[in-house]
Amino acid sequence: MRARLALRVSGVAYEHREVALKAKPAPMLAASPKGTVPVLCLPSGEVLDESVDIMYWALQHNDPQGWLPSSPEAQALVDGSIALNDGEFKAHLDRYKYPQRFGLENGLQHRALGAKVLMQWALMLEANHQTHSQMQAYLAGLQWGLLDACVAPFVRQFARTDRQWFDAQPWTLLSQWLTAFENSEAFVDVMAKHALWAAPEA
Repeated sequence: MRARLALRVSGVAYEHREVALKAKPAPMLAASPKGTVPVLCLPSGEVLDESVDIMYWALQHNDPQGWLPSSPEAQALVDGSIALNDGEFKAHLDRYKYPQRFGLENGLQHRALGAKVLMQWALMLEANHQTHSQMQAYLAGLQWGLLDACVAPFVRQFARTDRQWFDAQPWTLLSQWLTAFENSEAFVDVMAKHALWAAPEA
């Protein structure tokens, strides 16, 4: 989702090919043997198969809304926050959402540990809200940016696991931030269903 968000906002032209991960097409595996999505094949022959790499590639070509960090300090904050999201938080999210896959009776312990990371996002939103005195708070500061786009899809997965519990937690700005994302035109666009792509027969 986050790669699609960045490609959308950049306006860079690309061909979308929807694939079923239970029946990965041979051209996809030839391009990226690890077999995960997303995969972006560039005209140069280079292949990007990490979503954050695709985001940076797209935004470095065109960043009309100023998603990229504007200073070394902001870049360092974004780098550290993405590492936290993609590492520690993603590990807790997976175990909370799919405890049986990890031999767990339930995911409640990992819900509690993941909530500690969510509180960091909530405090960041609160700090930006107070600093900029604006109605809507963003992780990136004055406006939605790269960090928001990187984190929001994972927070959404966490929230959807038990939305009633999530909405009852003391992170009002985080809940508002997530709801605004889910109600955005960008979210609707990237969630649009695509027909499965069929690899051409040899």
